[in-house]
Amino acid sequence: MEGHLILGLDPGYGRMGFGVIHVQGTMIQLIDYGVATTTSGDRFENRLLSLANDLQDLFVHHQPHVVAIEKLFFGKSSTTAMNVAHARGVALLMAAQAGVPVFEFTPAQVKKALTGDGKAGKAAMQQMIKKLLDLSNIPKPDDAADALAIAITASTKKW
Repeated sequence: MEGHLILGLDPGYGRMGFGVIHVQGTMIQLIDYGVATTTSGDRFENRLLSLANDLQDLFVHHQPHVVAIEKLFFGKSSTTAMNVAHARGVALLMAAQAGVPVFEFTPAQVKKALTGDGKAGKAAMQQMIKKLLDLSNIPKPDDAADALAIAITASTKKW
């Protein structure tokens, strides 16, 4: 398959969204999307191991050329942000082990790349994902849609 496979990741430790697209020139094709989930009752280190195993499976199955991941956004809870940072670290480690370059984007960069507005709402983002990937429905859950948006953002960059 000519072109590039991009694995987009929306980091989280309960649910990590992923989206895989194939890019050739200006054509973007959806390959796969979903979420890697962990069980809330499990020990945190086991949740990270579960994410690592799921990411390893994605790397082996899809063999992406590039990983695109959202930069960490600090919201209200510093505990949640720290746990997301750990999950993000697992994703970065798995990409490094696979020898795949990583590109990082802020939420505003993703919104601007897809809609032209760095402050666009979730509904506008989801409509653009649907349009750009020629889908009949908006991808669900939101974590997967966000990962696809991150992958699409990477497709607009020169690398």
